[in-house]
Amino acid sequence: MTDTQRPKILMVEDEPNFGSVLKDYLELNDYRVELCKDGAVGRETFNREKFDLVLLDVMLPKVDGFTLGKHIRGRNDKIPLIFITAKTLKHDMLEGFRTGADDYITKPFDSEVLLYKIKAILKRNIEESPEPEFPEEFPIGLYAFNYKFRFLEKEGQKQMLSPREADLLKFLCMHFNDIAPRSEALNKIWNEDNYFTTRSMDVFIARLRKYFKEDPRVEIVNIHGNGFILRLSEHVA
Repeated sequence: MTDTQRPKILMVEDEPNFGSVLKDYLELNDYRVELCKDGAVGRETFNREKFDLVLLDVMLPKVDGFTLGKHIRGRNDKIPLIFITAKTLKHDMLEGFRTGADDYITKPFDSEVLLYKIKAILKRNIEESPEPEFPEEFPIGLYAFNYKFRFLEKEGQKQMLSPREADLLKFLCMHFNDIAPRSEALNKIWNEDNYFTTRSMDVFIARLRKYFKEDPRVEIVNIHGNGFILRLSEHVA
């Protein structure tokens, strides 16, 4: 399993030893973990990055776990959310579930049990989640991408795309500002992942870069060994 294929977890926990140990344990079991020490940083990190699951303590500095959980639910009502806390009172547990938690686990707990809960929740979430609907127009800097009719438009000028160019650009857009895994793109668009399809994909990436040349903020960045990131750079030399 490549790094980008490992599910990414946001953990917000202010107890350093507990957070560090749990992070290491989850990473040993093929998860990527972003550990934040207070609720404010956790909120900023969630808003900035893409995660597959969130683990929240309740008693956090700056922004408490319940408030952060409501913020997360307001932005994404589908992402799995688990509270891990020393607060064992019934009304706290009920508040956690009212916030939209998938589970509420009280400390101390068995890490292996948590691991299997995470696996079960992620598996269920994948099975229940249809592919998100792609917008009719996807803005990319000065351009608008129309996947249905396969064109890029800038100030009324249209660049028509081949079916494979459109499929690849859609895949990059669906991972906007995040790594679009090379192997996943090859298997979905080329139907196989080998040396020849990899070289073919590189050619199509080069074509897409040329289409965006009139807006230097638009970048398709190669992440060696992993894939590509389509992003809009804020700073252009």
